[in-house]
Amino acid sequence: MESLHQLETVILLLIAVLALAGIARKLVIPYPILLVIGGLVLGLIPGVPTLRLDPNVVFLVFLPPILWSAAYFTSWRDFRSNLRPITLLAVGLV
Repeated sequence: MESLHQLETVILLLIAVLALAGIARKLVIPYPILLVIGGLVLGLIPGVPTLRLDPNVVFLVFLPPILWSAAYFTSWRDFRSNLRPITLLAVGLV
């Protein structure tokens, strides 16, 4: 029964993310800004229960679309011009 509740939570969060991203596109602002503001608003609403997601769900459901979108819309010219700092940060931080 707990897994069903977790699935409902994930689906509701995905719907909220899609709605906020659509609103951000209409307002012509970067979507991460609106997602952070939406998360803050959701966190400040009294009476909302604490959501606990399994980290594997986050890594399997939320992270791949975010990484795919970032990779798909990356400018190759900007990527090549910043290749050295990206490589140093990737190797140094990992």
